[in-house]
Amino acid sequence: MRVLGFGDNIVDRFLDRGLDYPGGNAVNVAVYAERLGAHAEYLGVFGDDELGGFLRASIEDAGVGTARSVVRRGESGVSSLRVVDGDRVFLGWNGGGVTVREPIDLDGGREAYAASFDVVHSSVYSGTESQLPRLRGHDVLVSFDLSSEPEFRTPAYLDRVAPFADLVLLSCSELDDASSLALLDDAVRRGAGIALGTRGTEGAIATDGRAWCTAPARSIAGDARMIDTMGCGDAFVAGFLVALHGSGWRRGRELEASALQPALEAGADAAHDQCFVEGAFGRSRPTSAAASMW
Repeated sequence: MRVLGFGDNIVDRFLDRGLDYPGGNAVNVAVYAERLGAHAEYLGVFGDDELGGFLRASIEDAGVGTARSVVRRGESGVSSLRVVDGDRVFLGWNGGGVTVREPIDLDGGREAYAASFDVVHSSVYSGTESQLPRLRGHDVLVSFDLSSEPEFRTPAYLDRVAPFADLVLLSCSELDDASSLALLDDAVRRGAGIALGTRGTEGAIATDGRAWCTAPARSIAGDARMIDTMGCGDAFVAGFLVALHGSGWRRGRELEASALQPALEAGADAAHDQCFVEGAFGRSRPTSAAASMW
């Protein structure tokens, strides 16, 4: 299986640890897919600052190639956060830097490159919405993380993404059962092939418009080894994608409804294991004394 992370990268700055970590939704899913046995690469924009070099070197050190990515003049994205009772709490970000301001596109031969993968994964933080119709002209499966912010759940935004996505992921931890089901159903009705909702300790649900499946979260209560929840949602989607592809999920081929349940369980396993990883995928370094909060 070949997986391409398409879009965002960022430095996660843990203020309570005084450490910077590499991360970003598209980066993390690629790294976690590689960890699960897939071949993964990353296509995005790196800033030409020192943090951009740190990010690129860290991603490659994790076994994910970046050869087709581009470097543009400007600053790297930085988010600041701290860990409270094992959960990571975001405090703000610098807008994502040049990676978000001048996002990657599929020009210059990058469309054919992306189409050579089995799955391309992107997100609301990647600025790639306008590129999704181009991917739809190929056999590649498209996965898209819709996160949790209300602006990414409006009918207008869903209509930009859902018709071109074989899988959409929504964070539903703040929603009750009925609201979660309604949101996922709406995403499928607007064109998504499968809608996956993660709900933290409440587990996860998925639908392809024909069947619903649920899976509980794996317990980490009382486990002294737990570090934090950074990257758990990204790990879940990577586990789900790899398992679903292994069950025969392809463009133009109707998926057996029975395949959703083991894929959810694989996602839950991957999210559980991520709780014992420092940062998104380790490779931290001390925050520079000259660095701002961002």
